[in-house]
Amino acid sequence: MKHAALVILLFSFAQAQSQNLPYAKKHYNLENNVAIQGYDPVSYFTANKAEEGKKFISYSHGGVVYYFVNETNKKAFLENPEKYEPQYGGYCAYAMADGEKVRIDPETFKIIDNKLYLFYNFRFTNTLKLWNKNENELLPKSEVEWAKIIKN
Repeated sequence: MKHAALVILLFSFAQAQSQNLPYAKKHYNLENNVAIQGYDPVSYFTANKAEEGKKFISYSHGGVVYYFVNETNKKAFLENPEKYEPQYGGYCAYAMADGEKVRIDPETFKIIDNKLYLFYNFRFTNTLKLWNKNENELLPKSEVEWAKIIKN
C-alpha cells in the first residue's frame, strides 16, 4: 500500500512539473531550456556578480534548467527557487515596462528588494543605466505589464 501511494505521489509531482513546462517555454527567456544563458542565479545574491554555471551542476525547475557554479549554490536554489529566479522570466526589466520581451546581458543586473532583475546591454545601450534614472516609475509599470503577459 505504501508503495502504491508513493508511485501516485511521484506521478502527481511529475505531472505537475510537466504542466509548468509550456508556461516556462512561453514566458521565460530560454536558450535550449536553459535560463539566464547558463549563469548561476544564486551567485547574483551570494557573490554579487554574474558567474557562469556548470552544465554538470544543474537543476530543472518547472521545465526551466538552471546551471550553478557549485553544489552549495544548487542546494540554496533547491531550498527556495522563487528567491533566486529572475523577475519577468529573465527578460529585460527596462523593456518590460513597455510590455516587451527583450533579451538580456546576464552580466547586467540589479538586486531590488531581494529580487533579481536583468537588463539588455548591447551596442551602446545599457538599459540598467536608463532604469536607474527612473526606477520608481518603471518598476510598477514592469509589474503590471508582466502580469498581462503571463495571463496569455
